[in-house]
Amino acid sequence: MHGIILPWVNKKRMLVFSGKMFCTWLWSVGVFFCSAFLFLSGSAQVPTPAPPQNKPVVIRGATIHTGNGDVIENGVLRFENGKITAVGQAGLVMPDDITIEIDAAGKHVYPGLIAVNTTLGLTEIDAVRATRDFMETGEFNPNVRTIIAYNTDSRIIPTVRSNGILLAQITPSGGLLSGMSSVVQLDAWNWEDAAYKTDIGIHVRWPSRLLTTGWWGEPGPLKANEKYGEDIRRLHDFFAQAKAYAENHSPSEKNLRFESMRGLFNQQKKLFVHVDRASEILEAIDFCKRYGVKMVIVGGRDTHLVAERLRAENIPVIVLAVFELPDRADDDTDEGYRLPFLLQNAGVEFCIGVYGSWEQRSLPFVAGAAAAYGLSKEDALATITSRAAKILGIDATTGTLQPGKDATLIIASGDILDIKSSNVEMAFIQGRQIDLDDPHKALYRKFRSRYE
Repeated sequence: MHGIILPWVNKKRMLVFSGKMFCTWLWSVGVFFCSAFLFLSGSAQVPTPAPPQNKPVVIRGATIHTGNGDVIENGVLRFENGKITAVGQAGLVMPDDITIEIDAAGKHVYPGLIAVNTTLGLTEIDAVRATRDFMETGEFNPNVRTIIAYNTDSRIIPTVRSNGILLAQITPSGGLLSGMSSVVQLDAWNWEDAAYKTDIGIHVRWPSRLLTTGWWGEPGPLKANEKYGEDIRRLHDFFAQAKAYAENHSPSEKNLRFESMRGLFNQQKKLFVHVDRASEILEAIDFCKRYGVKMVIVGGRDTHLVAERLRAENIPVIVLAVFELPDRADDDTDEGYRLPFLLQNAGVEFCIGVYGSWEQRSLPFVAGAAAAYGLSKEDALATITSRAAKILGIDATTGTLQPGKDATLIIASGDILDIKSSNVEMAFIQGRQIDLDDPHKALYRKFRSRYE
């Protein structure tokens, strides 16, 4: 490849770059300036967390989507002290102590959306290493807790709240055993206030038999993973030792890694297995049965190929492949879009998620795409509300709009699943009305005023 000659700071010297070196240099310069821009240019700060609810609130006239498939036209919803106290038709009798009424005629009320398997609050700029805090060094880190790394001041959080995401599963990455995930609510002063349900499960990155050569910019052909057998053996060894340790209720010496795994073997925690290919999914199922742990499949690109086994074993799936290209040359081009519909028809429990942090803002539209490829609108909504809550083990308090559950909900003037009409106007987390301003809206106001 011909070299590109560029002058350096010292004019007496010249540096010869290859084409790839030049691209790398250009990328680094771009990342630097983008980072500086993101940190310095935005005028909006993270909104102040809302105070606790102190007055009863009634929402009238809206179409209420409960999250479990029911739709109430011209409905009424009341909440007090952070809890829903009544949901029903317009004629529902209300107590006399109502102090705040919201006229939502012509609008829609939905449960707060739940983002699963996200690094939200653990990273700010993916291309800047200093802002990434979702991965520890080493292969086996089951004791790592994402909750204590969660940054409530992330400027990404307000941007996803604006699209209705009010709860999130904060998930680690890297290694074979990545650590523990927790569920947070997205309006808090610190991680202690944000914690909704901590350490709900441990995440394992199941080894792949095939690896992609090259890099993300120039992916090459697949090749066999020579370490696959060794990595599987290491997982078996670690789990065997951890299970033996868990059976000893008073060990002479504490092992922090094994201590963190006790909840797996008494099924108080779930094992979130990140795996895509059918053969590896089957191996992972056998692995979990051997050690008696409850599993959730994360990713699950090929889950429709093993749906019968998943239904028989009652194994839920977090589907992340809706917007991804097919893995095989002979797969249908719309396979990802249809995957939720295929799993529903097969009777497999599942919810829908999105990779990354800032990408979570597109979560309702991903569910909307699944609705366009077979799911009903209410079923699609359930995949990012009630079904997600059930898989994360928080369905007793959130995920649907029912009396006794948290008043975590949104009011929108359009269809929340439709990118063209969706417009979230108000949002409440446990009855607290949160500020929906964000850096994107601040920039819009800034430049709109200039060009007006």
